[in-house]
Amino acid sequence: MSEADTLFGDEHVRRYRETGGKVGHVWRRGSTILLLTTTGRTTGKKSTVPLIYVQDGPRYAIVASKGGAPDHPGWYKNLEKHPEVELQVKDEVFRARARNAQGEERSRLWKKANEAWPDYDAYAKRTAREIPVVVLERLGA
Repeated sequence: MSEADTLFGDEHVRRYRETGGKVGHVWRRGSTILLLTTTGRTTGKKSTVPLIYVQDGPRYAIVASKGGAPDHPGWYKNLEKHPEVELQVKDEVFRARARNAQGEERSRLWKKANEAWPDYDAYAKRTAREIPVVVLERLGA
């Protein structure tokens, strides 16, 4: 087991940032991680979480699974109110806009995300909510 496999939460964010993603970009079972910084929907404060992602051309897709909990994760609720976010992928930091995938796009990205992290299907069975698949599109430089 590598150091990256044991990372979680704030420690994952810290090591990812210090190493430009050399530690923390590749995580458990070969999944890839980005850092998502959102603006708090009530506090207005910035917060960062490490999330599994899949690439879809120039875009990134993340899954708001929260392990199959009955409610959406806090970061998802934040981007519903403030869809402009900051991403870090490896050593690159940039602005992006978040939107929910719908229809065929959601189905395709859900399948792709499940190939990267097969637990998503199990998470979906634990909850009555449809787990959002979020597309992150880079904003102009």
